[in-house]
Amino acid sequence: DKIWTAVQHNNTGLTRVQGAEPEKPYTMSFNYNGSAEQLEAVINSAEYCEQEAAYHCKKSRLLNTPNGMPFAWWVGRANEKHLYWGGSLPGIQQCACGLEESCLDMRYFCNCDADREEWTNDTGLLAFKDHLPVTQIVITDTNRSNSEAAWKIGPLRCYGDRQFWNAASFHTEASYLHFPTFHAEVSADISFFFKTTAVSGVFLENLGIKDFIRVEISSPKEITFSIDVGNGPTEATVQSPTPLNDNQWHYVRAERNLKQTSLQVDSLPRKVLEAPAEGHFRLQLNSQLFVGGTASRQKGFLGCIRSLHLNGQKLDLEERAKVTPGVKPGCPGHCSSYGNLCHNGGKCVEKYNGYSCDCTNSAYEGPFCKEEVSALLEAGTSVTYIFQEPYPVTKNASSSSSAIYVDSVMTKENIAFSFLTAHTPSLLLYINTYFHEYLAVILSKNGSLQVRYKLSKDGLLIFTIDSGNFANRELHHVKINREGRELVIQVDQVLKLKHNFSEIDFKAIRSLTLGKVTDSLLLDPEVSKANAYGFIGCLSSVQYNHIAPLKAALRHPSIAPVTVKGSLTESSCASIMEADVNTVTTIYSSSDPFGKTDEREPLTNAVRSDSAVIGG
Repeated sequence: DKIWTAVQHNNTGLTRVQGAEPEKPYTMSFNYNGSAEQLEAVINSAEYCEQEAAYHCKKSRLLNTPNGMPFAWWVGRANEKHLYWGGSLPGIQQCACGLEESCLDMRYFCNCDADREEWTNDTGLLAFKDHLPVTQIVITDTNRSNSEAAWKIGPLRCYGDRQFWNAASFHTEASYLHFPTFHAEVSADISFFFKTTAVSGVFLENLGIKDFIRVEISSPKEITFSIDVGNGPTEATVQSPTPLNDNQWHYVRAERNLKQTSLQVDSLPRKVLEAPAEGHFRLQLNSQLFVGGTASRQKGFLGCIRSLHLNGQKLDLEERAKVTPGVKPGCPGHCSSYGNLCHNGGKCVEKYNGYSCDCTNSAYEGPFCKEEVSALLEAGTSVTYIFQEPYPVTKNASSSSSAIYVDSVMTKENIAFSFLTAHTPSLLLYINTYFHEYLAVILSKNGSLQVRYKLSKDGLLIFTIDSGNFANRELHHVKINREGRELVIQVDQVLKLKHNFSEIDFKAIRSLTLGKVTDSLLLDPEVSKANAYGFIGCLSSVQYNHIAPLKAALRHPSIAPVTVKGSLTESSCASIMEADVNTVTTIYSSSDPFGKTDEREPLTNAVRSDSAVIGG
């Protein structure tokens, strides 16, 4: 989800070093594909930059921690010597393992400083932008017996546009930011984003003795670009069919040259006015540039302006806002415009200069909660998520105790997951309750998908999706949504089944299992068959309401209430080759415990269509 800019230098490979000592140091300088000024511009405008620094060592000390003079260092942008290594912080003479307290020898703050005879390494990212890029590396401890080292400094990598979120909030009509005069004698190119709830206000204005230039929201549906070069005012106005003061971000670009004046608002049609053939053409301004207001302190703008560019130059609104009354740096409410970029249940979180996506309750991860979390399960693998008991009382499910759980009835199940397998029968997902009820999702012997509810009052309810063999070594996406009495099942984004329960009280959830269920005494015969090996294949992005059990097992195994038995290997389902799936999923096919049967064997307790069968 990030677009990276990578700047290469003359030596990004792994380079071995021997024979270096303090009196005869090894030095390597780096030449980048760009001038120092260009690199500085890239780094300063980026939201984040990094360079990997790796030092592989055998009897070669790196920073000589904890108290010695370093045997290696690097030089940064300002020709300054830096004594910290990748993964650490400026001013701290440590490597990443020192900060994490994970070094091979806890007496040192770098693995290499333990001075061992066998190879080890210190590797991490240098990410303090003011020190980047790395321009030189110096090594001085590879001249002792059996001493050797190898280093690698990766390319400079940056992403994001810091100026894109450079914003200011205007809270009074009399407040404004001022900048030096806008020099736009023969051409002007102005662009910015704004959001407001005000009916009118001036975005920016610059005056001359008679000339002026101004951009404003003149009414809730109109943006006006006004300019006078001595021939009388020229106004370009764009009218929107919907209000522009809706507290959402809108884009404005105003341009003027010797031939024409133009105004663009969002994706609306561009307004273009041709310049007169005769008369004055030079725009002569001499006042300060006012942003968010006017020299008269009237018709000031209320709202937010960000990413303001004048003739390609970025104006730092935030720095100026820090020292200006009535104006604050940054802008709240980014989620109102960009919250829909957080996918798969991710929550948009406001930040000072932008937003982030909180993927805590999502089965996905990444900056926009779009990266799948997947794993390979083998025969017998069991991933069980234990739910908190609804009340700290007896687990007895007798009628006398049923009132205990009256407030714990699950009014809905929102289940989503993807799977890939070649093995049947299989048990993909199993949810049980303290009342010995359960919900099971299985693949039958013939590859059909079944959703099976075992309820205390209604007995066994079986919903069959029989539109093909789902154990076909392809990735399938399943969604099971129950809201009250209505059940909806989708497979591969296609609605497969709708059903209305006469009554359902699926309650007091005890646990959710992916793969093999270890406590299988209460399973019906078909689920027991599917449970023989559990699930063999790849599961991805498993979601149950606000719980992501597979993600919890892979990312937070020590703190999440999840138990893993057997082999669980993180992998990308989408990238698994068919040969790999075949290897993983057919390993037990020669010893099918239920004997060889027709691939299209009719299903027990179900009909051969996308339908529901209710049985006891």
